[in-house]
Amino acid sequence: SQACTACADACLSEDMVADLRKCIRSNLDCADICETTARVLSRHTGYDANLTRAVLQACIQACQSCGDQCEAHADHHEHCRICAEACRACQEACNELLASIT
Repeated sequence: SQACTACADACLSEDMVADLRKCIRSNLDCADICETTARVLSRHTGYDANLTRAVLQACIQACQSCGDQCEAHADHHEHCRICAEACRACQEACNELLASIT
């Protein structure tokens, strides 16, 4: 979430910000979904496996999309490279957790 938010902010400061609109949107969507996923997963009472699976799947998809967007700009923007790496790591962690509860 923090890497995506930082990337969106850095994209907004780039000269060609119009070319980064889709990346910024993806960053913000991914940050929101990651943040929500973390909050849902940190609750210890009233565990709902179906809801947990759904938020993990959403997080996996958001990280995939954001990672793809940022990878497209990684050669030109260091913040996009860092964000893409963070998205891939989060995606992998969510996949592992999803596999353990399925």
